[in-house]
This record gives sequence, structure tokens and C-alpha cells, in this order.
Amino acid sequence: MKKIHLTVIVLFLILLIGSASYGLLYMYVNQPSIPKDVHVGGWAVEGKNRKEVLLELGEQIKKLEDCPVTLEVAEPDPVTMTYTTAQVGVSYNVNHFKAALQQLEEGNLWERTSARYHFPKAFSLDTTYDLRPLQALLSPAWEKETFGTPANAVRRITASDSIQYIPEKGVRRIDWDELTSLIQTKLHRDFGSLKYDEKPAPLLIQVPLYTLKPEVTIDSLRQEGIERKIIQFSTGLGNSSEGRVHNVSAAAEAINGMILTPGSIFDYEKIIRKAEKDYGFREAPVIVNGRLTPGIGGGICQVSSTVYNAALLTGLDIIERRNHSLPVKYLPKGLDATFASGAINFRFKNNTGKSLLIHAEVKNRSLVVKFFGTFPENISYALESRTIETLSVPVKYVSSTVLPDGAQQVLQNGQPGYIVETVRIKRIDGKVVESKTITRDTYKAQNRLIARSGHSSLPFPQEPSVVEDGISDTRQP
Repeated sequence: MKKIHLTVIVLFLILLIGSASYGLLYMYVNQPSIPKDVHVGGWAVEGKNRKEVLLELGEQIKKLEDCPVTLEVAEPDPVTMTYTTAQVGVSYNVNHFKAALQQLEEGNLWERTSARYHFPKAFSLDTTYDLRPLQALLSPAWEKETFGTPANAVRRITASDSIQYIPEKGVRRIDWDELTSLIQTKLHRDFGSLKYDEKPAPLLIQVPLYTLKPEVTIDSLRQEGIERKIIQFSTGLGNSSEGRVHNVSAAAEAINGMILTPGSIFDYEKIIRKAEKDYGFREAPVIVNGRLTPGIGGGICQVSSTVYNAALLTGLDIIERRNHSLPVKYLPKGLDATFASGAINFRFKNNTGKSLLIHAEVKNRSLVVKFFGTFPENISYALESRTIETLSVPVKYVSSTVLPDGAQQVLQNGQPGYIVETVRIKRIDGKVVESKTITRDTYKAQNRLIARSGHSSLPFPQEPSVVEDGISDTRQP
């Protein structure tokens, strides 16, 4: 019996101790206060009510985010701007502390007891910085208005064909990486700077600047290698009609100022498309099947021919070129370069190793083409063309029913043809080092056409029409 009583007593004591322990644990985990020795952002919160601490933390964070930030721009004119910390993109939070408090209220008794017992003693004030709000305030438009716009360096060709440079203009811009670093360095990192009912000390930041250079600088222009005038070549316009002068001027204007980079190709087809788009072409004589006839764009081959001679005298590589079917008045035979839309082009390559600047203009009834670039001053080229054969004038007869018997009439005077060779001579220090035949051209003879009495004859077969020295007139059906 005594053993039974002892067992009951022991069980009762165990139950009593367990109940007391559970009660103590329950009271321990349900304390509304913050555990001992806890600091948040340098602020001691031990023993304080958790809800009250969270409210007070929100107020403290609001003070920090309302802290004034004064930005000073020293140049070109002093500018001072004041924003709040939040306006410049700074935000604070105590999310780690809130998460730890949440663990005191979640889970079973043992989990909550463990969370309170192991509650961290120190929590940092977490800071995040987003650059975008400040970049919206100090936008590119604001920078442009405050600091101005950069200006490219300019290369200018003087009236005497010397080369002058106008320096570029750099402007100041905000160094955003350094400004971000300064803001993050000077920010209040804890609540230590806060006093009761007082705002935190304002932050003063000198806005760091750098010089923004334009894309084109004197150095970049000089590196192109356009050092001097290499060659000048001109051809006369004679008694050209107003339409022809306009066409020559249009093609010249489309070329004027063109820069050929090293190894690039001058393509006359592209030039003509640009000239037609920008200026349009007028009526002037063109060459069709070896005969002059009214057309659109007459005269544009004087530009290609003049550029061709300048290219030859610079020693450039001619990729594509063909002579006219008829000799031209403004150049010796063998030195012309014709053009026909979609059929005949003129192209050359810039092999000088540096950029090549082309100037072209119509002035005083002459077309003047100039090349500017880098070229050895002791090297020069000369051109010689000679007729090696004259082609006789072919005679063709057509029958006529209106002429008396035995009579005949000349309808068209023929012209002889020519076979011409052109030689390019290279000199170094005035001595001939190379003499090379570069072209062998044929100018077809024109028929002498004679009508004589008899029955009408069938028309001569027509060759495909190719419009030289002009463009195909798409306005015609």
C-alpha cells in the first residue's frame, strides 16, 4: 500500500512541476516586450513593447527619409538643389528585425521559446539606393540646359585650299557612378544621428562632374589623314545649256564634301541616285546609240570624267570605267568616263592608306574637282593619250521614192572612229620610274547616211538603247 501511495505522490509532483514549467514557458514566450540587450540600428529597444517599438521605428525611418540632401553644382555657374533623402532614391527598412519578431509569435511553444531564447542582439538598419529618381530630377534635358551641348570639331578648307581646324567644345556632365558612391558614403546608417523631436543633420554633397567630349574631335579629324590638297583637275563647260549646267552642278554637289575612308569604293551610280533625289535633273543632250539626242541628265558624265582624271593623277586603282561611244569636247580622247544607269558605272578605290576628301563645284563656267588627303609630295603622275588608229567612216544607203532617178542626198554626215591608248607616267623626285598603258579605248565611227532614188528600204536594225551621259527618263512610256 505504501508503494502505491509513493507512486501517486511522485506522479503528482511530476505533473505539478510540468504544469509549473509549462506555465513559466508560456509566460516567457508571450511577453510583449523585446528580449534583453537588443539594438536596432544602434537604438536600444530591450524591454520595450514590440508594437510600440515598430511604430516608433517607422517614425524614425520617416525622419531619416525626410532628411534634406543638398546637391551643389560648382560649374559653369553655381547651382544648389535640396531634396529629401527619399526623393534622391534612398529608402530604409528593418525587415530583418520585423521577421525576427514574427518568429516570436509563430509556431508551437517550443519553437517560440527557442526563437526568444536565441533572439539576435543586434539588427542593422538596412539601406537601399535606387539611382533612377535622382536621374529623373537631373535628367539629360536638365544637364543639357545647365551645361550646354557639345560641339564637334570642324575641318575647314580655306579659299587658298589650306586646311584649318576649329576645336571641339566639351561640356560638363554628372559622373553618376561617383555621385552614387558619395551618396551611399554620406548617408545616415543608423538612428544614432537622431535626437528626440529633432531632424537629422542635412547632407551636403558636391556633385562630381566630368567633361563630355563630342564624337568628332581635332584628334579624330587629324587621324583621318586629310593633310593637304593632293590634286586639282578642271574641265570647261563651254557653251553648255542651262539644263546641262544644272545637271553638272547637281552631280558635283552630290560629291562635294565626300570622304572616302581607306580602302573604300567611290561608286558613281550611288552619286547619281543621290543627286537625282536631292536636286533633280533637267533636259540636256545625251548619247543614245552613238548619237546625240535630247534627254534627261545630259552632262553628268563630265563630272565622272573630271573625277576620273583626278583619280588617275593620284595613282588610284580604277575598278570600273568605260569611254563614251563618241569623243567629248571637254577632254582629250581616252580620258573620259561615261555613265549609263544600270549599264555602265564608274568606280575607283581609295588606296592611299588614309581618308580622301573630295571637293567638287561649278565655278566660272568650269567644273573643278579637288582631292585632299595624304600623299607623298615627291610623287607625281602625268597622262598621255595617243590615237593609234583612225576608223574610216562607213557609208550606208537608203532608198527614196521622192528623189529623181539617179539622184542622191546626204542625210547624215558621218564621223571617223578612233582607237586610243592612254599611258600613265609616274615620277619620283622628277624622274620617270614607270610608264604604263592603262586603257585602250575605241570610239565607234558614225555612219554617213545617203538617200538615193528607188524603192523605200526596210529600216536598219536598231541596237538596244543605252542612255550615256544622262539617265533613262522614266517619265516616258
